[in-house]
Amino acid sequence: MDATGLKAMQAPLKEAYRDDASRALITLRAKGSIDDQSIACKVETGRALAVAGLHPATGGSGLELCSGDMLLEALVACAGVTLKAVATALEFKLGAATVEAEGDLDFRGTLGVAKDAPVGFRAIRLTFGLDSDEPQERIDALLKLTERYCVVFQTINTRPELTVSAQR
Repeated sequence: MDATGLKAMQAPLKEAYRDDASRALITLRAKGSIDDQSIACKVETGRALAVAGLHPATGGSGLELCSGDMLLEALVACAGVTLKAVATALEFKLGAATVEAEGDLDFRGTLGVAKDAPVGFRAIRLTFGLDSDEPQERIDALLKLTERYCVVFQTINTRPELTVSAQR
């Protein structure tokens, strides 16, 4: 897809959202069920069933998906799609590109071993490998816009309002 095709595809959506902001508010959902045979959660992905379990550093077998890995994978997926969309819109000459996310965890936190150890990622690094002859200022603009429009990146970066509840 080129810039013209992308803009043509998105133009009616942008117009509708400008005319009525409520049309742009969509609730995404994820659903899972606890496995009764092991410490795992079966997550419905819409395409398949993903089974998440404990990371080996917390006693897991390594056979199930780790939710921390899934978070990084979601970041890579979103950042990659956003990078490609932004590059297309900017008519940025981009050959092959890779996206890598890595994050540092101290498992003492999630295992309750040390109260001063955080639960969750201490740091996340997102790296793009770009095959491009574009000047550095265009690369900087591409990265700035990718960061700005990547939903997962911005969600992690700005910390949304979170609520937890239980239903019986």
